[in-house]
Amino acid sequence: MTPDWTNLVPHFRFEGNFVRAEPIPSGHINDSYAAWFRWPDGTLQRYLLQRINHHVFRSPEKLMANIAGITGHLCQKIVAGGGNPLRETITLVPCAQGCTYYQTPDGDYWRAALFIEGARTYDVVQNLAHVYSAARAFGQFQRLVSDFPVDRLHETIPDFHHTPKRFDAFIASVERDACNRAASVRAEIEFVERRAAMTSTLVDLLAQGHLPLRVTHNDTKFNNVLIDDVTGEGICVIDLDTVMPGLSVYDFGDAVRSGANPAAEDEQDLSRVTVDLDIFGRFAAGYLDAARGFLTPLEIDLLPFSATLMTFECGMRFLTDHLNGDHYFRIHRPNHNLDRCRTQFKMVQDMDARFDEMMNIVASHRSSPHP
Repeated sequence: MTPDWTNLVPHFRFEGNFVRAEPIPSGHINDSYAAWFRWPDGTLQRYLLQRINHHVFRSPEKLMANIAGITGHLCQKIVAGGGNPLRETITLVPCAQGCTYYQTPDGDYWRAALFIEGARTYDVVQNLAHVYSAARAFGQFQRLVSDFPVDRLHETIPDFHHTPKRFDAFIASVERDACNRAASVRAEIEFVERRAAMTSTLVDLLAQGHLPLRVTHNDTKFNNVLIDDVTGEGICVIDLDTVMPGLSVYDFGDAVRSGANPAAEDEQDLSRVTVDLDIFGRFAAGYLDAARGFLTPLEIDLLPFSATLMTFECGMRFLTDHLNGDHYFRIHRPNHNLDRCRTQFKMVQDMDARFDEMMNIVASHRSSPHP
């Protein structure tokens, strides 16, 4: 349903007069629109308007408190470093009452932000320079928020990367077998069961005080970095809905999971699925060029393992949803989540086989910048 712009727009402190709005088709969670306003001098200014999916994010107030805190912190850091906060972080537009969101009488939650011009996102990695730039942007994001008080953040999705709890949910889905599918995926179930011990590695290290709890993005797909149209540099990390307390290696590992496989996430021809070590190498270089100054030695040591674990966790989630009847991830064909699961598990196998090479790549970038 098209929003009633006449009633919605006045609830935000936009500059200029509303001209038009168009839907932005990318994204699977929130409803996004580009809205144009004409300023008094005739300039057209574009803004981003989003309806927050409060079925996924059950506490939009806490979500927006996170984003406001993080973007405010980033703005101060960017200004202190001589940068341009209007391009290098999200600039929220407050609602008329001064808060960061507006709740309609129907219970919908809306937010607004300045649209960053002269940059774009890419669903497909363009080249190795793009990989480096995106990785450096994620590392820079983590560096800039490394001194943000993590206890001020809310968990927008509780236990999002708590792999042991994901494993427990998987085991429960196998035992329940709600759709009578377990017998047909016995090989995949055994694949998970053989790797049960690895699921607790990171949370145990956190509990033991060996890993620091940090501010993390938790959705480090390459299309969550704006790439400058002229310079090709990653200028702004976007989609901050899942920013919350976590481990730095979650962000690194999930980015490798989503970007280092040259095949599609739901590729049915598993011979095409692999971890591209050239992509992995450029990602490690870009990330560490921005982040090596604040990461601990153990965090750097764990980067290859994190890629394996995040890929395994994602495949386990796809398999869990397949067993449960495909309620969480949207599917477009029968066994779609099973295909996604198999792709992730093939990547895990490839990472296992090439783990020493991945470790050597990280070791080559841990001490100094590389061109």
